[in-house]
Order: sequence, then C-alpha cells, then structure tokens
Amino acid sequence: MTSDEASLATRAKLNAELQSLLRRAHGNGVDVEGGWECRNGPEHPDWDVIVTEVRKNDESE
Repeated sequence: MTSDEASLATRAKLNAELQSLLRRAHGNGVDVEGGWECRNGPEHPDWDVIVTEVRKNDESE
C-alpha cells in the first residue's frame, strides 16, 4: 500500500480527496458533471461514478 492509499482510510479523507479533485478539474475547465465507469482490473472492484451539481445552501463553504 502506498502512502497515498493509506491516507484515504476514512470517509472524511476520501471526501477531501474528491473535493480537491473536482475543484482542480473544474478550475481547469473540465465539465465534471456526468457519469463515468471506473474499471479497475481484476484485483479491484469496478465502480460507476455519478457527479451532479447541487444548489448551495446558506451553510455551504
């Protein structure tokens, strides 16, 4: 396991990584809304990832 993989041991850390990834992509002009198949080879499960923009509320950062 790499140090990057070890750092994603909690949901909060996974959320922080996803937030960072989506912010970087959006900042670089990538349309991040949509769906992607994430195929991972025989040693890991595959996932279907759906990203939708949500309306901000008064408590959002």
